[in-house]
Amino acid sequence: MEEATAARHAATDARLESVDIVRGFALMALFLVHMIESYELYWADPKNGPVSDTVYLLFMGKSFSLLALCFGFSFFILMGRAARRGVDFTARFAWRLTVLFGIGFAHAVIYRGDIIQLLALMGFLLLAFHRICDNRVLIAIAAFCFASPVMLVQLWAAMAGAPWANQPPHHFDDPAMAVYLHGNWIEHVRANLWAGQLPKWWFMVESGRMVQILGLYLVGMVLGRIGFFARLGEFARARWIAFAVAAVVAVGLYLGRDGFKAWFAAQHHGEASDRLLSYLLGSWFELAGTTLWLLLLLALYESPARALLRPLAAVGRTTLTLYILQSLIFVPIFYGFGLGLYDDWNQLTRLWVGLGAIAAQLALAHWWLRRFRYGPVEWLWRALTYWRRDIPFRGPALA
Repeated sequence: MEEATAARHAATDARLESVDIVRGFALMALFLVHMIESYELYWADPKNGPVSDTVYLLFMGKSFSLLALCFGFSFFILMGRAARRGVDFTARFAWRLTVLFGIGFAHAVIYRGDIIQLLALMGFLLLAFHRICDNRVLIAIAAFCFASPVMLVQLWAAMAGAPWANQPPHHFDDPAMAVYLHGNWIEHVRANLWAGQLPKWWFMVESGRMVQILGLYLVGMVLGRIGFFARLGEFARARWIAFAVAAVVAVGLYLGRDGFKAWFAAQHHGEASDRLLSYLLGSWFELAGTTLWLLLLLALYESPARALLRPLAAVGRTTLTLYILQSLIFVPIFYGFGLGLYDDWNQLTRLWVGLGAIAAQLALAHWWLRRFRYGPVEWLWRALTYWRRDIPFRGPALA
């Protein structure tokens, strides 16, 4: 027992390449979604096409969910390491989240779709749930979150005719979109400081995404506790069972949800009820897809294909830097205050540019980590977390 515990701690203390690969894949998939939607400007006048339909089907929602799950796992790693040193990391982690929120705030001035703020804000809940020792309780809470209880209640109320449940969602009102399309830099910044942020936050609440993130955090934390990523071989059978279940759910929802939504609409419960049902089915499809991507990546990592996935690990170690860099480059390319190419590049062009940019990021991350231990934003976050300037920066990244 002691040897198994020691091995588990050693595996936890070592950086897990598999998690970095999942995180790196999630970031690149999220970036591809951003490229196809012209960093949100697509939604001003959405036009479906085979490229957008395919990219959204494969990656939309799922990439973000993978990042949230990895966040929950990283929380476990930090808290676990501190506990083994006899240190209570609670206050330090709260400060770490505060710093992360500040980084996200600065990024949101450039790109209102920033997710760093949301991940940081929701991270404070982990400090409370970390005190629950029974993993079964945490999984039960996560399942409750995945069921989207708030939307289920609102759906029931909308079907019953409750006026509050049948109101148009707040995130439909987006006064900043015209600024993003045609405004100058000053107008862009002013919009992102307040008016442009409101639709994003309302969407996170009204779509159930915020509650879903909590569930993903808890699953990531539990996976860390049981050594899921550190000892993949021991969970091989469970992973394949979970993959089969998720595949059945995903395929069933993909093939059946349009027909079910059509039948439901024929019951004439109203537009709000139809929309809420669509959100619910979509959120469950995304969760099933997230599970499939996670388990597929881990299966490939355990196979001879590992060498093909390894370039993603460097991206996974510089996620924060690359996520912000993507916005610094492409928001001015698409938005009105810059080149305004949101309606000049068709979807196929945006796809090829996005794939080229992904290749460049893979090369950049690999080149950087051969010379530096952290991405620049990661180093800044770490230095501010511990309030120290002597955090090593130069030199190859440590395992």
